[in-house]
Amino acid sequence: MKKMIILSVIVLLTACQPSKITQSWAAPDARPSMYKKVLVLGVLSDNDIELQSKIENHVAEDLRALGYMALAANKVFPAGTFVKGDTTRAVNALLNSGFDGILTIVLLDKKKERYYVPGRITDYTNPGQYGAFNRYYNRVAERIYSPDYHGEETKYIWENNFYDLTGKRMIYSARSRTFDIASKNTLAHTYGQLMAESLVNKNILIKPKPAEE
Repeated sequence: MKKMIILSVIVLLTACQPSKITQSWAAPDARPSMYKKVLVLGVLSDNDIELQSKIENHVAEDLRALGYMALAANKVFPAGTFVKGDTTRAVNALLNSGFDGILTIVLLDKKKERYYVPGRITDYTNPGQYGAFNRYYNRVAERIYSPDYHGEETKYIWENNFYDLTGKRMIYSARSRTFDIASKNTLAHTYGQLMAESLVNKNILIKPKPAEE
């Protein structure tokens, strides 16, 4: 019984991953590179400015954990530097900035989704374990009925592109989806780890060797 319950939990957790890449592409001639300075730039609506900052910060932190000099755009450039439709301002801001790589994070869609969790009885007890009333009283709490319920969560659809500024071209693109299950911090943290791992796995970034002591 316990094995069946554990297996069910594992399947449920796998199916409900808070962050997942749904499709990705890398330039056929892409080779793992060590970029000197990477800009993490979020492109979200003004209503999601808080989430944009958190996403930029967490992705930059996870890239730094790999050994890269990665900076969130909100830590480098003043608000209004990157405005939709104003390419000239964005290009001018990047001139002589020292960045040789840019990872853009674009929020394509955000919508509420409802889900249903059926009711169930959780029973880990064995009649032979009761013996006395105190044992029964302590164990009976484990046989609890959980009623069914409906919930709601926010689903985000993202597009991520990595640009090699030296070669002046895009070398990586991915679509991903995340669920705002716990908080914006949780979403941003798991999303940052996902993107850092994907860039390494797709041969865009090389994991730097640890410095010799």
